[in-house]
Amino acid sequence: MEQVRISKILSELGLCSRREADEYIKQGLVLLDGKVVGELGTKACRSQKVELNKKGKLKQSKKLTIILNKPVGYISHLDDDKEFKPASELINPDNYFSNELNDRNLLFNKEGLAPAGRLDIDSTGLLILTQDGTMAKSIIGENVVVEKEYLVKVQGDLTEENLRLLNHGLTVDGYKLKPAKVAWQNEDQLKFILTEGRNRQIRKMCAMVNLKVTSLKRVRIGNISLGNLPLGQWRFLRTN
Repeated sequence: MEQVRISKILSELGLCSRREADEYIKQGLVLLDGKVVGELGTKACRSQKVELNKKGKLKQSKKLTIILNKPVGYISHLDDDKEFKPASELINPDNYFSNELNDRNLLFNKEGLAPAGRLDIDSTGLLILTQDGTMAKSIIGENVVVEKEYLVKVQGDLTEENLRLLNHGLTVDGYKLKPAKVAWQNEDQLKFILTEGRNRQIRKMCAMVNLKVTSLKRVRIGNISLGNLPLGQWRFLRTN
């Protein structure tokens, strides 16, 4: 019977990411058939029982996911242009949005908190930052298909034919785009629902049909919505 790395099995079970699994193995927090796994790279059959021990489960449960309403002028990733401020700088007590101020310790450790996907500097809206590898994988993992919804204010005339092209038929940077769902939200704003997120994709799509984007706001990723979160503020994502 085929054997695979225990870190991969833990990831497939949705208990943690492979990177997190390797850290837990180093710390002696992973069990194989009830016994502590002692070294990285250990393999097992999928029929065997692979799990985190109580301490490992507790550590994983304490990993936080945050949603932020990113303003224009902030970059999503630290490795972007150093000229600009990273959105993570906004994750502080002053910008916390909640009616339950005592439900969490706002001086939590931000180590490992990273964006699950990008949102360009000129755009606003939903940015998810997480310490949880399984959460990140569910959004940006290889072969993951997740809807992302945007409200886009535009200037210019849009013909019915060009609206059809926005939904399907455009090629950007030599790549044929996947079908999208594009419709008028109101007289000057379109709603885009995409299942891919190529660099400045919506802006490029609009330019190809002679529309100028005046504002772009992401309001949903999968089943996570921005809701009434004010611009520049953040809150914890509750999963229960």
